[in-house]
This record gives sequence, structure tokens and C-alpha cells, in this order.
Amino acid sequence: MTRRVRTRIAPSPTGFLHLGTARTALFSWAFARHHGGDFILRIEDTDVARSTQEAVDQIIAAMNWLRLDYDEGPFYQMQRLDRYRAVIDKMLAEGTAYHCYCTPDELDAMREAQRARGEKPRYDGRWRSEPGKALPPVPAGVPPVVRFRNPVDGDVTWNDMVKGQITISNRELDDLIISRPDGTPTYNFCVVVDDWDMQISHVIRGDDHVNNTPRQINILRALGAELPEYGHVPMILGPDGDKLSKRHGAVSVMQYEEGGYLPDAMVNYLARLGWSHGDDELFDRAQLVAWFDGHHLARSPAQWDAAKLNWVNAHVIKSTPDDALAALVARMLAQRGANVPADDRLARMCALFKDRCATLIELADWLGMYFVDVSPSEADLSAHVTDVVRPALQSLRGRLAEIDWDKGTIAATIKEILTAHGLKMPQLAHALRVLVCGRTQTPSIDAVLELFHRDVVLRRLQGV
Repeated sequence: MTRRVRTRIAPSPTGFLHLGTARTALFSWAFARHHGGDFILRIEDTDVARSTQEAVDQIIAAMNWLRLDYDEGPFYQMQRLDRYRAVIDKMLAEGTAYHCYCTPDELDAMREAQRARGEKPRYDGRWRSEPGKALPPVPAGVPPVVRFRNPVDGDVTWNDMVKGQITISNRELDDLIISRPDGTPTYNFCVVVDDWDMQISHVIRGDDHVNNTPRQINILRALGAELPEYGHVPMILGPDGDKLSKRHGAVSVMQYEEGGYLPDAMVNYLARLGWSHGDDELFDRAQLVAWFDGHHLARSPAQWDAAKLNWVNAHVIKSTPDDALAALVARMLAQRGANVPADDRLARMCALFKDRCATLIELADWLGMYFVDVSPSEADLSAHVTDVVRPALQSLRGRLAEIDWDKGTIAATIKEILTAHGLKMPQLAHALRVLVCGRTQTPSIDAVLELFHRDVVLRRLQGV
């Protein structure tokens, strides 16, 4: 790199941080970290009517949860209005921008006439001064907008990091409004000034911004600013090939935390939606940063796959230290009203059950039986707690009340009872699971029972 790498993510607080923006943030973060550069958070809040503090708070919370640490910011565009206005004043003075007094009705009539002629609707430049051109008289009481004087000839060409060379003719672009009648600058203008002031070297964003790029490049050139490199990543599609929607999982990133997903799993999965490193499917943050050099970004849309996310999350759960899982699950169980003891049992429970779980919700569901009374189904009770097994259960309860409470002794005691009553392990183990755990399937029953308090097991076996 000939200049310091500086990337940014610039969400609008008109809604929560969704998966597409989170992926763009991840790519921008990983690229900056790979090159030893800077990653900047910017809040594009000039849409005052729709922006909310709740959305700002959620965006920052999502960035923190994903551990996408930023080196500068958050910067807020509404706190930079004086800067934007100063740049606009300079452009007006230099002739790269001008006032336009068209009313909304005039613009509507202009577009209708163009459509009637089979032309593309666009501003016709009637307030753009040219040598020998007479402008209309300034109407009284009409606050003007400010428009950028876009070049009329030539092309805008850039080498996109994802799509390769893109060329758009200036004749396809009309004179963009850069300031509204009330003096509020518009999105495309604020972005340009922000990227210029913050010395952004690389802009990685969704390909819905491709049409904005030639306009922004022209404004940057008019300001004499150095251009960043652009990379436009394709959108994320739902499993049916349509645009990702709420029914597919296009919800707030923070809802994935609530759903029991780990941030490392989300980072791993999101990174693979539109980027690859050979055939590697599973990797940690350090590997992602080491590999993410800006190459191998896919040109085709990625497809959301909830089952694949669950598979990645299950892998991350298995590799997460048990005490770390215990801290996360303890909060979930507390939210359910469970009284979770502050000892090492919860970590041992996580170790026993985590291989069976794709989410922390599933892990909490498993461990809930240790802290909340269970309600076996009538079908399970009738199928497994039979008259043949009841005498053995009664004998086992008596023995469990007096033995040392550890896995080995519990296992030996169960074997004694099986021998004494002439039963097979599944007969007694299924009945134990139903009564003590409320379900028919668990890991090895001796390992499961060991982690219960003895009095809980005895109470659930009482009255068999």
C-alpha cells in the first residue's frame, strides 16, 4: 500500500444493524487490521426524521458484541454540519456548485415531459449557468437547493476491488442536489466530505451503492481530494434466492445474541458470505485477519443458510472453554428464573452437554433440568416407568441416599440394581431419565446424575 489503510463503516440509525451492514463492517475491519491500518465508525444521521437514539445505541452494541473494535469514532454527521456548509460555500464560490430554484411542481412536470418523450427522467440543468446562457429570474420566496455541477463529458472509471473495472458515462449523471432548501446537506455529499476529511483509503460497501460511486468520485475530484479505492460486495440472498428478509433471518444482529449465537461464530459465518480462503470453512479472528488482504471477494451474491450458521456455532461452542460458556448460560438461566449456584458445577454441566448443542439456548434448555422442576410427559411415564421397573427404581433410590455422590459410585450402584432385579441398562436408564431429567435422551446417566444435588434426585424418585 502506498498510503495508510483507513476503512470505515457508516450505518444510518434509521434502523438496527442488520446482517448485510454487519458483514460490510467485518470486511472493512478485517482489511484494516490485515494492513495495520485504521477502522472508523461513522453514524450517518442526517435523516433526522427517521434517525433514533435507540438505533444508534443498538448499532454500537452490535459492533461491541461482534468485537469489531474501531480506532476512531463514532462520528456523527449532524455534528459536522458547519463543515459541510463551509465546503458548499467554497464550491459555490468556485463554480463547482450552484443554486437551483426549481419547485417540486416544476420538477414533476419536467420528469413527466421527459417520460412522454421516451427520455430518462432527470434534472435538465435549467439553473446551471453556461457561457451565453440566460438564467430564469430568481423567484421570490423559493428557497433554493444547491446542485453539484457534474461534468457533462467523459467517463468515470474505477477499478473495483470486487467487480473489476467499471465505467459510467457522465452523460448518465445529472446535477446532484448536495444541499436541501433548509440547508441540510444530502447523503452523497456528506459521505464525500467525510471520506475526504477522514482520509479513507478504501471503501468496502454493498453493491447497491455502485450508482452512487461515480457521483461521489466526481465531487471528490472537484474538491481536489485523493480518491479512495472502492469495493462493492454483492448482497446476501435468502435460501430461496430472493433478497434476504426477516423471514430468512434479516433481523437485528443483536437478536442473534439473544438466540444463543456466539460472536466468533457470527464473524466466522459472515466472513464466508462473499469471501473465501481456499476451502477453509472454520477459522478464528487471527486467521481471518491474516488472510483478509482484499482479494477473493466473491462477485456473485451469497446465500444465507441458517443450518450452516448453526453448524459453525456448534463448532465454536465445542471449542469455547467451559467456564466461559457457564458464565453465558448462567445469565440465560437467571432470566428464566433459575437459581444457579456459584460453583464449578455449571462449567462441568457445559462440558457434558455442549457437544449436543448448536446454540446457547439449546444448552440452557438442557441445563435447566438441574435447576427447575421437570414435568415428564404421560406418554414417557407410561412407556418407561413400568411395573417391571418400579421395584428397581425404589431400590436404587434407597441406595442413592447413602452412597458417595460421584460418577463411579453411581455407575457401580446402578449395575448392582440391574443385577439384583434382572434388568437391562436401557430399561432402568430410560426410567431414570424420564423421572429425573424429564426426557428420554441424555448423555451417560451416571455422568448426568452426578451433577445433580442428591436431594433433587431423591425427591424426583420419591413415590415411584
